[in-house]
Amino acid sequence: MDLEKWLDIAQSFIMEYGIKIIGAIVIWIIGSWVIKKLNKGMSKLMAKRSYDESLQKFLLNLIGWALKIILFIAILSQLGVETTSFAAILAAAGLAIGMALQGSLGNFAGGVLIMIFKPFKIGDLIEAQGELGVVKEIEIFTTKLTGLSNREIIIPNGSLSNGNIINYTTEGTRRVDLTFGVGYDSDIKKTKEVLMNVLTSHPKVLKEPVPTVNVSELADSSINFAVRPWSTADDYWDVYFGITENVKEALDAAGIEIPYPHAVEIQKEA
Repeated sequence: MDLEKWLDIAQSFIMEYGIKIIGAIVIWIIGSWVIKKLNKGMSKLMAKRSYDESLQKFLLNLIGWALKIILFIAILSQLGVETTSFAAILAAAGLAIGMALQGSLGNFAGGVLIMIFKPFKIGDLIEAQGELGVVKEIEIFTTKLTGLSNREIIIPNGSLSNGNIINYTTEGTRRVDLTFGVGYDSDIKKTKEVLMNVLTSHPKVLKEPVPTVNVSELADSSINFAVRPWSTADDYWDVYFGITENVKEALDAAGIEIPYPHAVEIQKEA
């Protein structure tokens, strides 16, 4: 009698839930197949449009999880589970998490903007947020730079995307801005010739654009010359240090007075 009772219960359960379970399995199989196809299609589309690799992976994961959540809710609905309250709880949890991670979401949005509009790429020398360095890695929430003294600099993408960015690599060439001072007794024409010879003889100074030497200021104790050679972005510091050293040697050899202390400054211009 007990066996018949349990068989009746089992039969009733199968009749009531069997079709729903089979339907849920079918939904899961078809849904998983559709998600896989959509992910492949999105991946090909992003690759075709040359999206950044980091952005591709993140967006594909984000889309994949969103579709899986939708599939999960559809399966619960097929099984007869009330999904209205479940969706409300999920929305409330999402809102709470969003409020708690407001700063991080701002950095995420900044990272997406950087990856889409590409104001710089890995390997570029940039100046932003008061820091100067070579872009080492562009992540979703932060960007890592390698500073000129080999420091690792981490800048949040939110502030980076909303601030000024100077990219020294984009144009391929950079102007090296130097100022040298000589004594008032020095011959201006001769000094310009000496300085120009230093520029034209340096192997890493570009022929085009043409380097220039001009009197920039009649200071209290010196006549200052604006010396402007051009170099590739990679050769910038070689030219800067090389020209500074060569100018000192050339002026000494020419007998041109260098006031003491002699100031050499680099003027940063856009």
